[in-house]
Amino acid sequence: MGSSTELTYRIGAAARHPGSWLQLIKFGLVGLSGYVVNLAVFALLVGPLGVHHLLAAVLAFCVAVTNNFLWNRYWTFKPGEAHPAFQAARFFVVSIAALLVNLVVLEALLTASGLGELPAQAVAVAVAMPFNFLGNKLWTFADSPSPRETGGQ
Repeated sequence: MGSSTELTYRIGAAARHPGSWLQLIKFGLVGLSGYVVNLAVFALLVGPLGVHHLLAAVLAFCVAVTNNFLWNRYWTFKPGEAHPAFQAARFFVVSIAALLVNLVVLEALLTASGLGELPAQAVAVAVAMPFNFLGNKLWTFADSPSPRETGGQ
């Protein structure tokens, strides 16, 4: 099976299990907390502290990604057998990829629209979320117990 065929198969198989949808809901709630953390840190940095919006986005990302890793590891996906540092490294790689999507969207919105920095960041974070979920479910926490193995928890 080719890598794109395997990915399509894995996404389809996961979508047929109710526990996967529960994971998506939990991931969304964790993401919402990270979203709030990200925007709060971003607003503090670009507002009173006067940090450039791109640096502020990167720093806000660092704070939010730490929050999200801990919640996703212990609540959304469960730790599984993998070493925490191994999962953290993978989580960080997926998060960097999502950050790149975020930064491209942020800069595009600021350049091409009348949106302010905070609303543009809000949209950019939301656009990056699906990439984040799929990368973490299918790679970072792939060795964690499946929703069927944990009774859909």
